[in-house]
Amino acid sequence: MPEVDVPPPEEIILYEKDRENRIATITLNRPDQLNIPTIGARRRYGDLIFKASIDDDVKVLVIRGVGDHLGSGADLDELMAKQREGTALNEEFGIGLDEDVTMPGPRSYRSGASLLHWYANAQGGCRSLQEFKKISILEVKGYCYGWHFYQAGDADIVISSDDALFGHPAFRYVGYAPRMWQWAMTMGLRKFQEMVFTGRPFTAEQMYDCNFVNSVVPRADLEAETEKYALACSRTRPTDTIFMQKVFFEVMKQHQGEHMGSLLSAWLESMGPQLRSDEDGAPTRLSKETMDAGLNNTVKDNDSRFPPEWRLSRSGRKRP
Repeated sequence: MPEVDVPPPEEIILYEKDRENRIATITLNRPDQLNIPTIGARRRYGDLIFKASIDDDVKVLVIRGVGDHLGSGADLDELMAKQREGTALNEEFGIGLDEDVTMPGPRSYRSGASLLHWYANAQGGCRSLQEFKKISILEVKGYCYGWHFYQAGDADIVISSDDALFGHPAFRYVGYAPRMWQWAMTMGLRKFQEMVFTGRPFTAEQMYDCNFVNSVVPRADLEAETEKYALACSRTRPTDTIFMQKVFFEVMKQHQGEHMGSLLSAWLESMGPQLRSDEDGAPTRLSKETMDAGLNNTVKDNDSRFPPEWRLSRSGRKRP
């Protein structure tokens, strides 16, 4: 697999503030790799959300991506490479290799489980928006898959272009993902089960019908629509009132089991090594063999077995 020049987290996750309107913007800036965040970028993302939650200059946070897509998930090639080196946990937790900390051995249950439970922690950059005490708005276009789909499930308001696709490729190559509980609560059980069992992505209009998306507009109108929502939210009740409103919704989500769902998903994912492939050889986990063959290639090969309108890739959806 050819080496990819990986920019530092500060170049992948951009941050700026409009102090006059009290609107902050996080921009995912890795368009040549479909805005996939590295481990360090996810940690920076979580840290920025925490700081924006405290910052009195911020009342609304907008999250968007550079290029044609919001994004297609996390950088799994980097994660698997770090796991092979034995440094994945150090990188995820921000623990230096020179620190006096002995990590769980690679054959221990805690090695994988510690990583997966980290994804249920706001600091891990996967569930960060759940603890954000201001208003979050996600601007979606093109692919909204994997890690980016987490953000769509956790944001307060989702504005989408009409060409967007929502879902998680992991339903095709593993079968589950960390934020399943929250997605089921937001989309509705019946429709989310359809997404899980078929592995198919949903269009923006279909997600609007599921009450997952707030507004769907043509791509040319997307930024203006997002700005309209952001400015309206910035001019509503005082920030202290927003904090109280967010606590109400957080209590409601915890009553529905939002965080418990993440913990259960982490436990479920940590059982992955116990699964076996069907006789037809369909992949069931992120194994070394799957990654060596190229996860993207494996997913694309499997994608061709599905009806065109249910395929994950845009190019695949155009083929018979």
